[in-house]
This record gives sequence, C-alpha cells and structure tokens, in this order.
Amino acid sequence: MKVALLGLSHPHSGILLTTLENLPEVTSVYLWDPDAAVVARPDLPVSRKIAGTSADLDAVLAQPGLAFAVVCVRNDLEAAVARKVVTAGVHLMAEKPVGLTSAEIAGVQAAATRAKVQASVLYSRRFHPAVIAARTLARSGAIGPLLTAECRFLTTQVKFRRPESWLFQRRYAGGGMLLWLGCHCLDLLHHVTGDEITEVGALLAIRSGEAIDVEDCVALALKFRSGAIGTFHAGYTMAYSGEGYLNAGGYDSYLGFNGRAGRIVWPDLEPRLVLESPPGPNRAAHREESYVLPPSTSYGGAGGEDFFRQFIAATQGKGPPPTTLDDALRTARIIEAVAVSYADGRFVTVKPATG
Repeated sequence: MKVALLGLSHPHSGILLTTLENLPEVTSVYLWDPDAAVVARPDLPVSRKIAGTSADLDAVLAQPGLAFAVVCVRNDLEAAVARKVVTAGVHLMAEKPVGLTSAEIAGVQAAATRAKVQASVLYSRRFHPAVIAARTLARSGAIGPLLTAECRFLTTQVKFRRPESWLFQRRYAGGGMLLWLGCHCLDLLHHVTGDEITEVGALLAIRSGEAIDVEDCVALALKFRSGAIGTFHAGYTMAYSGEGYLNAGGYDSYLGFNGRAGRIVWPDLEPRLVLESPPGPNRAAHREESYVLPPSTSYGGAGGEDFFRQFIAATQGKGPPPTTLDDALRTARIIEAVAVSYADGRFVTVKPATG
C-alpha cells in the first residue's frame, strides 16, 4: 500500500512516519512539505519505506495507486492541504484540529463527501484499551444514567515545550491548550458516553510567563444533552516532570463518569480502570480492571496502529472509519462556544455537529 505523509516539521511528523513504518500494510511512503529546505533535510526517523520526497503537493497526490494521505501540517495550513487531498480523490487521515474553525472543517468534509472518499481525524486515544473498555461499560448501562463527568489533563509547562513554536502563536495555531491537547478529552467525554456537550461556561488564562498569546490554562463547566453536568480542567502546569513532546512522565490525567448505578474512572494514562457497578456472581461492586498494552513505538501505541488499520479497512469498503470529520466538527464547535463564553462571561449553547 502506497501512502503519503504531508508535513515534515509538525511535532507529530516523526512519530507518524514511525507508525507508517510499523504497519506492514504500508509498503511505501511519499513525503511532502511546503518548505523546500525542510524537504531537503527532513528531521525524521529513519524509514526503509520512504519512496520519495517533494515540495510539489500536486505531484505527490498524483502518484498512481496512492491509498491515503496523512496530513500533518501547521494548523492554519491544514484545511487547504486536506481539501487538496480529498479533491484529488485520495482518502484523508488528518491531524487534529483539521481546520482553524468549524467552517473550515465543514468545507473539508463537504469536499470529501463530493469526492466519495473517507476522511478521518486522528483521535487515536479512542483505541486505548482503557477507553474501549470504558465505552463498552458506559454504553451497556453498567453505571446507569449519567449524573456527572469530570476530566483533568495537565502536562509540562510551556517553557519546556519551545514557547517560540507556532503552537503558541494564535495566528498559526488558532488556540492553545484546548485546541492542541484538550481536544482529545472533549472527544472522549462524548465518545465514551454517547452524550453530547450542549452548553459550556469557560475560564481561560495565560499564566506561563512566556511570550505566548494562546491560553495555557483552562477550566470548563459543561452541560450534556441528557441533563448531566461536568467539569474539565487542563493546563501546561507541571514544573518537575521533564520536557519534550514524547515525555511519558509529563502528564497528570483523570477521566471519570459517575452514574446512578456506579462509576467508571480512568485515573491516568495507564491501561486500567477503577470501577463501581452492581455486583455479579464473579464480580465485586468495587474493583480495578487492567488491560493489555502491547509495546509499540507508534503514535498512540498499539491502539494507534489499530486505529490506522480500521481506517485502512474503511478505505477498502470494509466497515466504518474509526472517526469522521463530524468528530472534528463537534470538538471545534465546543471550542468556539468556549471562546464566546469566556469573552462574554456567560454560558453558551454549543452548535450540534450535524455535518
């Protein structure tokens, strides 16, 4: 299978190339970047599958038999590149956020629909074994109707993450902590429960002391379609946990769902859940369950490889994709409501992700 990796200087470009290297389904990878200097000296892991590099996007997309393209470019460039991919009739796997606004994302989605190609957003955390188990339990009714949900996602401070990077410049990134990392959490709050976030109240802050113009701390109050309520707290806050984007020790996370009949807690990023639900013949009401997390150097680990495999199957007409651009739209519309809430000091209704 011949694929393209579009964007060679994004923080995730290297690990996405490693993911493609690890997938036996992929036999060759064509690399593209809009900067000819980057193309000439890409700072990427060694891959035996690289078949060519180019600064000519049209030439890469015209490769005969190109199965799909992974778009991994600066946020303000992404929608335009993604539209070119789908307009060329090539299936699309896009890094989040897909576009700076929900309107840009909707434009990519409409173009993909017209071209009759698959288009997914890279929310690979959905395939973490703890998330798969939590979703199965929540949607089976094991904890009853949802009462509240709570989420925390903290990571290393801005000073450890190259504050001069485009990621901390609004004109390029479109937003800060919420758009870059918080988006995964907002996606999981819906993905696990099936309950839509319909209203938000927001506080945002820039507290790093660095020369950035996007939020690095976030606190949200949430209302769900079912009537359940929730909270989300995120920030670049950790001072003594190392540096770098692939720093496994640089995170403090918590995801909890509280229902009338029990609760599901993912207390960290490890493959385990803390559970409360009605006891059974061989099951205690209070318990901890662990899951297998095979070793992998891919983006999202072994679950990330499974994410790509489901996408590949979808491009071959063998079932649904792991995500759609509706999922990117849903997150974008929540984040847009957050911006209005913070600016106006009020709760704001979230526009549904209707596609």
